[in-house]
This record gives sequence, structure tokens and C-alpha cells, in this order.
Amino acid sequence: MNILMIYPKYPETFWSFDYALKFISKKAAFPPLGLLTIAPLIPKEWNKRLIDLNVRELKDKHIKWADLIFISAMLVQKKSARQVIRRCKAKGKRIVAGGPAFLTQQDQFPGVDHFVLNEAEVTLPMFLDDLERGSPNKIYSSTQRPDIKDTPVPMWSLIRMDDYATMPVQYSRGCPYNCEFCDIIIMNGRIPRTKTPEQILREMQSLYRAGWRGSVFIVDDNFIGNKTNAKKMLVKLIRWQKKHRYPFKFYTEASVNLAEDSELMRMMSAANFYKVFLGIETPNMDSLRECGKVLNTRIDLSKAVDIIQKNGMQVMGGFIVGFDSDTESVFENQIRFIQKVGIVTAMVGILIALPQTRLWQRLKAEGRLIGNTSGENTDSCLNFVPKMGQEKLIKGYERVLATLYSRKQYYKRIDRFLKNYRPTAKGRVSYGELKAFAKSIWKIGILSGPRYLYWKLIIKTLFTKARALHLAVEFAIVGLHFERITKRILRSSRNNQGFRID
Repeated sequence: MNILMIYPKYPETFWSFDYALKFISKKAAFPPLGLLTIAPLIPKEWNKRLIDLNVRELKDKHIKWADLIFISAMLVQKKSARQVIRRCKAKGKRIVAGGPAFLTQQDQFPGVDHFVLNEAEVTLPMFLDDLERGSPNKIYSSTQRPDIKDTPVPMWSLIRMDDYATMPVQYSRGCPYNCEFCDIIIMNGRIPRTKTPEQILREMQSLYRAGWRGSVFIVDDNFIGNKTNAKKMLVKLIRWQKKHRYPFKFYTEASVNLAEDSELMRMMSAANFYKVFLGIETPNMDSLRECGKVLNTRIDLSKAVDIIQKNGMQVMGGFIVGFDSDTESVFENQIRFIQKVGIVTAMVGILIALPQTRLWQRLKAEGRLIGNTSGENTDSCLNFVPKMGQEKLIKGYERVLATLYSRKQYYKRIDRFLKNYRPTAKGRVSYGELKAFAKSIWKIGILSGPRYLYWKLIIKTLFTKARALHLAVEFAIVGLHFERITKRILRSSRNNQGFRID
């Protein structure tokens, strides 16, 4: 049997890094880990191909070749997923769909023959068994949380690694916290499940053998959800990295209490973690309590960011406006906080109610839900009635974006970050990084508007913190992407195109 796995296209967002990827001659940030992971669960004797629409065009000959079409998607890929489904269905193909986009909204994807939901280690074998018997069901779902110690190594041979900037690896699933707006516990539960250290080393070795060198994204919901197991794994990862001369640089997602564990931060730095994304959300304590993010009220958020960055890891931050407890002062407070602590990559979005979350349930009960969501909280798309009022929320959000990603304020954050950052990342400068530096000199240092700011940053970093030069160049490049995306969002908003109901 011929299995064609298709990954829909991402829209242009802050997280897509479309403009920045051109500097390093890459087509996408990272490949579809979900499809690569389920591929080994499909019978070995079946033929498998993968088309990632973010790097390759889907052609009619690909669809014609397939006996079954497998589609996986995030909510933000919903539009592209629908297009793929329509196109494949028009060719008379049987379609199997799974992933976050399909988990709670099957009615929005007409044309899908079989939904394989929840965690594939449980539901995919159920579907395959019924398929072999000739009587597959429409929907396969399960509340079982599988032991991911049995999860296979991703089938890297299905992709061309050179197309991507980063390779993804999963160490754990689940998060111990229960934020009202978050859908992680719906998908992966509240009890973190981890892979064994040996399992992670096998995955690292598989990437190494496949020829990968450079950035690796540990895609966990919360890498430190189980600190004890994380430390046990890091002990062995540190040894592996040292033995192989640090071929990988890691980044991941974590909770702010990382700053309270000096040993864990030192171990992450020693393993070559150089970035960490924190869901800070807001400096408004009432809003944090409202959404159930009590953990963030128990720690000085500014101090936490400072501590982590002094341990060699750049903090990327997620922020939200639009909580019921937010007043009009929240916009200025968000700007002030982000500028003060020097979070260069600050992703600020409007609160969205994701399907079946506690927030979604509450707003539905209050009669405040007004539609579905695109799944992207930085695209100016509201799906609920905010207590602040829609116009005030929109105008305030516009001001936050316009300020944070103005060149002046953006470069101020870089300067603030570099003052407190203590670089610890190891490894050689890659050819790709040198190429990106050369392109940045031409496109930013000579052709673009922020020439003065760019050269001031490069020269100052070179003389005061040379080991962070690669980050300074990265910030300058990514800044162009953020600036362009911000302008597009603001333009769409002011034309009343951004604040729509899907």
C-alpha cells in the first residue's frame, strides 16, 4: 500500500520566520515531527512518502500515487488543511486525519474519511487493525495516555534536512499546570510523561548519523514538568554532547520556576541549551490569578528572566492581552515590562478561546463566544466578547505591537539583553551562520533602513561580548521579520480585515 503523508502550509506569522529563513537559505523552520514519528508505526512493507507544503509543492502525481492520504495539522494550518482535503477528495482518495486541528472540530473538515485522534501510539494501531479487516470506523479516540518510552525514533529519511533551520525532538508530554486558556492538558494531560535518557540519546544519535548539525528544538509542552527526570536525562546528554564536540544547540519551552533551580539551569547550559521560551503572559497579577497561572504570581518575573539569561539562555516570552481582569493600563505595562527585562523575542497576542479549554467552556456558559479561532493569537482574530470592549482591546494591542517592534525599541531590548546575558553555548560557527552574517551586512548594514542601529549593535557586541555576536546577528535578521509581520497585522487590523470570525 502507498501512504502519502501531507503537512499543510503555515500562514505567515511571527513564528513562521519566513523573512529570516531567507538569510540562511532554508525553506521552513522545522519539519512535521508528528508525521515523522507515526511513520514507523505504519507497516514496514508499505511505501511511505511525505510532502511538507512548507517546502515542497503537492503535485497531482503525488496524489495519484497514493492509496491512503494521511494529514496532520495544527489549528493555525486549518485553511491549508481544508484545501488539501478538497483537492485529494476530488481525486477520489481516502483521507485519514489527526493532530490538534482535528481533535475537537471534526465537523469543520468534510471529506475526511477517518479521524485518528488523541495519541497515535494508541489510536493508530486500532485504525490499522480495522483497516486490515476491511471495516475501519469514522473516528478513533482514546483517553489513554501511552508510555512514550515506546515511541519510535522519527523516520528522518522522509525529509530533506537541508530544507529546515531546526530539527525537532520530543522528550516529554504533558504539563503539571492547568492554565485556563491552554489546551495542552486536553491533548497530553497534566502528568508529564518522559522518555528515558537512553531513548533520547538514540534520537540524538539518529540525527547525528543523518548528518544534522546545529539547532534542535525540544518541543515539549514544559521541558521541566518533571525536574527529577529532566536532570537524569541531562547528565547523559551532557556527556554525549561533550563526546561528540557539541554538534547540537538546544532550545525548548519551560515554566518560569526554572529560575528557582540553579542546578537545573547549570545542567541545561552545560548540555548546550541556549534559548528557552517562557509563558510569562502578563505582569498583571490579577490576570494571572484569573487564568490559573498562579505559579507566575509566586516569583519576581523580572528577576526570573534575568537569572535565566545570566545562565546562558536567551528568554523568549509569550504574552497575552485581553483577560477579564485587564484594564487599559495593561498595554503600557506590557510594553514597560518587556522593554525593562530585555526580552527581545516577545510574542504578544490577544487572548483566544481554544476549543474545549476551560476558558472556552466558561465563555460559552457566559454567552460570550462568537466564533471559532484561527489558532494563531497574533493574527488579530477575536472569537469572544472581551470585557474591556473590542475597540479598546484592538487599539491597545495595536499600540503594543507598533511600539515593541519599532526599530528603536527593538534595538533597545537587544542592548538590554546583551548587558545581562552571559553566553555559554559551545560549538563551531557554521557555514550557514557565516552566510547569514554576510547577507545581513549587505541587506541590513548597507541596503536597509536600520543601518546605523545594525552597525552600532555589531561593533559594540564585537568589542564587549564577542561570544554573543551570532545572537546579535540573529536578532538583527529576525527583527526584519518581526517588523514586516507587525506592519502586515496592523494594516490588516486597520482595514478591518484582521478582526474577523473564522
